[in-house]
Amino acid sequence: MNYSKKVLFLIFCISLFNYIDRQVLYAVFPLIKTDLNLSDTQLGLLASAFMVIYTVISPIMGFIGDKVKRPFIIGGSVIFWSFATITSGLSRTFGQLGFSRGLVGVGEAGYGSVCPSYLAEWFRPELRARIMSLYALAIPVGSAIGYLLGGYFGHKYGWREAFYIVAVPGILLGFIALSLKETPQRENRTPASFSEYKKLFKNRTYLLIAFSKAIGTFSVGGLAAWMPTYYVRNWDLTVAEAGFKFGLITVAAGILGNVAGGFLADWFRKYNKRSYFIVGYMSFFLSVPFAVLSLDASTLNASLAYVFVCEFFIFMHSGPYHAAIVEVTPVNIRSMAFALDIFIIHAFGDAVSPLIVGYVSDKHGLVIAIFFAAIYLLGGGITSILAGHFYKKDHAKEGKLED
Repeated sequence: MNYSKKVLFLIFCISLFNYIDRQVLYAVFPLIKTDLNLSDTQLGLLASAFMVIYTVISPIMGFIGDKVKRPFIIGGSVIFWSFATITSGLSRTFGQLGFSRGLVGVGEAGYGSVCPSYLAEWFRPELRARIMSLYALAIPVGSAIGYLLGGYFGHKYGWREAFYIVAVPGILLGFIALSLKETPQRENRTPASFSEYKKLFKNRTYLLIAFSKAIGTFSVGGLAAWMPTYYVRNWDLTVAEAGFKFGLITVAAGILGNVAGGFLADWFRKYNKRSYFIVGYMSFFLSVPFAVLSLDASTLNASLAYVFVCEFFIFMHSGPYHAAIVEVTPVNIRSMAFALDIFIIHAFGDAVSPLIVGYVSDKHGLVIAIFFAAIYLLGGGITSILAGHFYKKDHAKEGKLED
């Protein structure tokens, strides 16, 4: 196995626990609600506490990531968030748990800012959509495992023990990551200054990619936080059953959707330079009707089937849009580019959507809240079309921004 494949394998494993540690909270929402006597709005605030800190810290970590060796940031971040996950289980009050989830956000901000560009630079441009799709597989797979493990361990041992158990592997992986090498591209580049963020705000294609992802993240974040609870409340499933079923669907749809999106974008790129964006807007538009149908299904199996198709389509844009960001930004500010991307997608996405869905649920019911989160996906299709337009206008004729 060559070094680039070893990097891919390790980064994928770390990314799995990135999302396991993040999503395990949602699987045990009903248990925390009962134990700490919380409202749905407070549960939403727990999810938002993580996202707000993650969002605010990311630009700072992106700047640091373009200054120092990225493996140091990657390894240190994983170790930090894993210990913060342990403190989540030690929490005895709503405030303590919210603070611990914020610390998880600090660790994941460092990792998320530097990891995509680090991984992409180990592979040739013509392979990047599929490589980044494989990297993005950690989102559905890790989320699904988080639901599965959270539901199982929460039901069997308690919600605190669920946090303890999922934290341990991350600590081990973090120490391994500290031994990684920096990429040859970064070794030969002059570090950027903080003012380089201004260039990103002038890059229309980049901004539209980020806002497309933000719209998707708002909707998907709301669905991810509340769909297991929806199945507990509306279909009388236990926490373990809801976590297992939703987790299994998420991992299957995520694997198939990510792989399909990455390979389709790389293949279609031979014929159309805007392939990343064509796959992107098709992903958004096709996901909406199935999300809506899942709420109106007459049987549990039908609802789960519609959710599967919805998630299959929505996951298709992940790899192509990661690759697109690498293509349209210079190598010396790519950590900053992904950091600002994180800020945008979460500040306008899932930093607020779990809270908003929870609030609407308290006022009008969970079904209505999820319905509006699903419809919002249409906006991602529109911004994806605009991103493809400006890509053709601003970047396609310039050639790639590679070395």
